[in-house]
Amino acid sequence: MSRYELILMLGFSLITVSAFAQNIVMEKIELSNGKINVFYTLEDSNPNHEYQIDLYSSKDNFAVPLTKVTGEVGNEIKPGVYHMISWDAYEEIGGYEGELALEIRARVYIPFVKITGFNEGAKYKRGQTYPLLWKSGNMGGQIDIELYRDQSRIDGDRNVPNNGKYEYAFDGSVKPGKDYRLKFTNTRNRDESTYTGYFRIVPKIPVVLKIGALAGIAAGAYLLLNSSGGGENTPAGAEPLPGHPDFPDP
Repeated sequence: MSRYELILMLGFSLITVSAFAQNIVMEKIELSNGKINVFYTLEDSNPNHEYQIDLYSSKDNFAVPLTKVTGEVGNEIKPGVYHMISWDAYEEIGGYEGELALEIRARVYIPFVKITGFNEGAKYKRGQTYPLLWKSGNMGGQIDIELYRDQSRIDGDRNVPNNGKYEYAFDGSVKPGKDYRLKFTNTRNRDESTYTGYFRIVPKIPVVLKIGALAGIAAGAYLLLNSSGGGENTPAGAEPLPGHPDFPDP
């Protein structure tokens, strides 16, 4: 069975569609470019609320959320009309045959932290301390804040109060480079974690300035060596420096 035939069959078998939240309205389902697009409206009188949106199927009796999904699905989805979830059914369930039903489930999303005021792509100096700010979903809890370089943990601070602010110090031994990020983890539930965007760590004193300082020292040493008295080291045509005056005879 081809990918197109599978998607087409699923499109005709999507007979039962349900929504497990009072404020979700399933608008329509369509096939587009080999994927199933699900359109829905998320209604809430408070436009500042954020939701966690998941799409389920009857293939596993709506046990776990579908994963091959893109669009307005996942965390931090705001209320609005005609949101869309695009599901790659062939990638997710392969050669499945039979009738299939879909469900959208929503719940208010309250993250344990929501990072604010962090500059993705910025440069931070090792050996320096910087303020971290976030919105806390549990002011009485604790979090770990750890420095990662790509997937490798470098160091970090444990059991930090989840109160929305912290002074984080980048250790002076951290190697300069890119692909660094900070990981926030809920100490009560380590499955809850989030990362900042990537950033760079740079030396506290720029390398160019260090090279310039060393060059200045070398130049100073050269001048001292070339000004230390006359003799055969005196450049041709130059007057030798006077020696010390003679002491009077006793």
